[in-house]
Amino acid sequence: MLEKITGTFTDIARTIGGKSTITEKNIEETVERIKIALLEADVNLRVVRRFVNSTIEEAKGEKVLRAVDPGQQFVKIIHDKIAAMLGDEKQSLHLKGTDTQSVILLLGLQGAGKTTAAHKLAARLQKEGRKVLLAACDLVRPAAVEQLSVLGEKIGVPVFKEDLKNAVRNAEEALIYARKNQFDTVIVDTAGRLQIDDDMVQELVKIKKALSPVETILVADAMTGQNAVDIAQTFDEKLGLSGVILTKFDSDARGGAALSLRSITGKPILFIGTGEKTGDLEPFYPERIASRILGMGDVVSLVEKAQETVNQKEAERLQKRMARNEFTLDDMLMQFQQVKNMGSIQSLVEMLPGAAAQLGGRGIDTAGMKKNEAIIQSMTKKERENHLIIGPSRRKRIAKGSGTSVADVNKLIKQFEKTKLAMKKISRNKGMQAQLLNQLGGGADMESLARQFGGM
Repeated sequence: MLEKITGTFTDIARTIGGKSTITEKNIEETVERIKIALLEADVNLRVVRRFVNSTIEEAKGEKVLRAVDPGQQFVKIIHDKIAAMLGDEKQSLHLKGTDTQSVILLLGLQGAGKTTAAHKLAARLQKEGRKVLLAACDLVRPAAVEQLSVLGEKIGVPVFKEDLKNAVRNAEEALIYARKNQFDTVIVDTAGRLQIDDDMVQELVKIKKALSPVETILVADAMTGQNAVDIAQTFDEKLGLSGVILTKFDSDARGGAALSLRSITGKPILFIGTGEKTGDLEPFYPERIASRILGMGDVVSLVEKAQETVNQKEAERLQKRMARNEFTLDDMLMQFQQVKNMGSIQSLVEMLPGAAAQLGGRGIDTAGMKKNEAIIQSMTKKERENHLIIGPSRRKRIAKGSGTSVADVNKLIKQFEKTKLAMKKISRNKGMQAQLLNQLGGGADMESLARQFGGM
């Protein structure tokens, strides 16, 4: 995500951060590079000008020019300005207590991902202990109600859809149903259009008046850049927004919407969509995104994601097996699958400090992991338990069964042996464990990490 702007900013941070002295010329040249990068990222011109002027003003002050480490001080200013542009601090939903009902009204144009966002948000709030009801009020898009019903069933959240002729009445009855059945949170999926028109606005105004939502959230496509900002402004003027969910954030290489929204509309980005899975809806942390843009990584988010997705019992079992040197190809396969559950490999690696610089704008070949999974899945149970029995004939059979080559099988087995040895050493050596954690905090070898999961 945000690959284009991250590459430029990482290079800037690395270049200027290493300077022992900073001149006004250095500042002006750096800020000019930043200006060009922001404009190429489709950031609003007013936002760019504001950023440039405030950065120059602060960077030319005594605090930077006379600092012990002026380069790092300048980088900190850039980081803080980006974070401020994004919204400074994380904003949370303002929900009422569980003894009453909190209504969340989702708005947006067709294709922005409202229905998908509704079920992701429902799953997140349910996990936090809320009793959630989804209300199907998109009666315009074909199969929208059916889609929400399927997604609701998938996560165990009921979908209210009693009146499929009148969206306003269905919303009202959903609230009554929620009160009777002690649902504390109602998420309303509304109809969109290809563009904002009077019919849509009038319907949304009636729904909002009937429900008095605690949150009125725009669901916008991050990849539309400045268009998303314009849409947010229009919706806010007509209906009054409390925040924004940016979908397809993982596919946005530029970042224009994210970097412009808060400054232009004054509305916070509450969540970002980072994939197609139910769990791929993350709270938006401006500081963490600013760190990613500058190539500093986001280890906190990485740890949180691991805690959310990794089975603790399985992790403890695996640790014990590693300590006893019992790590098998089945265990390796489980690791692959757990990592996949955390999200795309590309996004995970980008959370590690120094990743952007080491990758040099190159993506990670995720096909490598799929290939390795296929190879292990083509092995017999005995082969997975004891890789030493996998001789030439077996390797040929496994290659044929997995649609790969013998060379690919050989490569995986060699990788497994190296991984097994490394894990054994780490599991038995507390000092090495500490060293590994230190490396994660100060910049790991991205190419090595990527190779563990299938190569780059």
